[in-house]
Amino acid sequence: MNVSSVNATGIVGYADSFSKAVTKNVIVVVLGIFITYINASLIHTFSKHQIFYMNPRYILFIHLVINDMIQVSLTIILFVISYTIYRINVSVCSVFILLALFTTENTPLNLACMAAECYIAVCMPLRHIEICTIKRTLMLIGLIWTTTMLSVISDLFITLTTQPLDFFHSQVFCLRQNVFPSPLIIKKRDITYSVFLVIVWGTILYTYFRILFAAKTASKDAKKARNTILLHVFQLLLCMATYVAPQLLDILRQWFPKNHTDSLFAYYIIVQILPRSVSPIIYGIRDNTFRKYLKRYLFCKDSIL
Repeated sequence: MNVSSVNATGIVGYADSFSKAVTKNVIVVVLGIFITYINASLIHTFSKHQIFYMNPRYILFIHLVINDMIQVSLTIILFVISYTIYRINVSVCSVFILLALFTTENTPLNLACMAAECYIAVCMPLRHIEICTIKRTLMLIGLIWTTTMLSVISDLFITLTTQPLDFFHSQVFCLRQNVFPSPLIIKKRDITYSVFLVIVWGTILYTYFRILFAAKTASKDAKKARNTILLHVFQLLLCMATYVAPQLLDILRQWFPKNHTDSLFAYYIIVQILPRSVSPIIYGIRDNTFRKYLKRYLFCKDSIL
């Protein structure tokens, strides 16, 4: 059976036994359902209480949750397709890949924005209400999507100019480099990812050390904000693995030549699934206010529907 492991932008196909293929698909789908249920509870909790949807911090958080739900759903769909249909139309595949890229690249930028909001709340508390307004938060989310769209949509335009129209009617294994094969895209991707790395890590590190300094002499809230930034760093480390996916996959191929499908599957779980389970921990469990309301829906004390 020809099966696969999914990375941030697509799928890599290798031979796998039937029983192993079924086991991997069951694991992925079950994890996806569990994460979706948790995130749906978070979204429902957010939408039902004004204390959350009038707070810029929670707006950024719920945007991250929705983004993660879309991203997880897309990668699971691609994962299952790679085991069942295997080859799909280029046009259909390109839509999946583009959406997966949008949501994957959104996550680090959203985390950087959340870190900046924590910094303003702790280090500039008197100006927090003035700076972090609902309108500016929504504009910031729009800027995140605009940035990633400009970064990703160029792949499509480059392909349209370098490939014949018949190419988009052909059948391929749904992988980023199969639907966007131009070498120019690889060079553009490397430059874009390098810029994203510098901006996001610069923001995270600056805000962390400023909050760390404030936490030494300031309130309990500052120390909690510092710990929140640390969780963002952990989540960001996992997400940033997608920016160096080609290099990591080459290393896995060299280190585990006999168990390559298993190592790729572990890579998919760690890089794509695990980071999407950190967000509920940061706010759904650690945040006292959100936890109080979340319990009603998470344990079916109140219907989510």
